Amino acid sequence: MTPNAIIAAAIQRERELAQISLSALAAKAGLAKSTLSQLESGKGNPNVETLWAIATALGIPFSALFEAASSHSALIRADEGLSLSSANAEFAAVLLDKSPPDRRRDLYRVRLQQGAPRRSDPHPRGTIEHAFLCSGRVRLGPEGSAEDLSPGDYFRYSGDVAHGYEALSDEALLLLVMDTLR
Repeated sequence: MTPNAIIAAAIQRERELAQISLSALAAKAGLAKSTLSQLESGKGNPNVETLWAIATALGIPFSALFEAASSHSALIRADEGLSLSSANAEFAAVLLDKSPPDRRRDLYRVRLQQGAPRRSDPHPRGTIEHAFLCSGRVRLGPEGSAEDLSPGDYFRYSGDVAHGYEALSDEALLLLVMDTLR
C-alpha cells in the first residue's frame, strides 16, 4: 500500500468513525471539500499543516493518519518514508512509528565499538525495539534476521527474541527505543 493510499484510507476510516460528513470535516479543518475529497481518494499531496488540521478536526493523534496493518518488523532506509514538508518553513518530517496507548517506551543512546558484538537475551513478551542509526554502521536485530544499517536508517524488530548489536565501523551511535506492554 502506498503512503498516499494509507493516508487516504485513514482519513476516510477516521471520518466515518467520527460519523462526520466530508463537507462537515472540510469545514471544521478549514479545507476545501474538493481538497479533502482528493485526499480521501489518494490523489492529493498533503503537507504537514493540512494533515494536522484534519487530525485536529477529527480529535485524533496526528499519527493515526498513518495507520495501516503492519507487522512487528519494519525497515526504513534514510532516503525512504513519506516525507511531509511544511508550507511555512524549511521543515520535513518522516513518521517512523507511533506509540499505541497500551505501550510504554524507554529511550536509549547507544554507543558501540567495533569488535565487541552485544548479544541480548529476549526481553518480556511483546517487546519491540526501534533503532535509528545516527552515525557509523551496525548490524542489529533478531538472530537470523539482523540487518545492516547506515546513518539515517530505522529498523523496528521484535525484542522478545534473542537479538544482537554489532558495530561494522570503528564506532557507531544509535538511538534505541524499547517499546513494551504496560
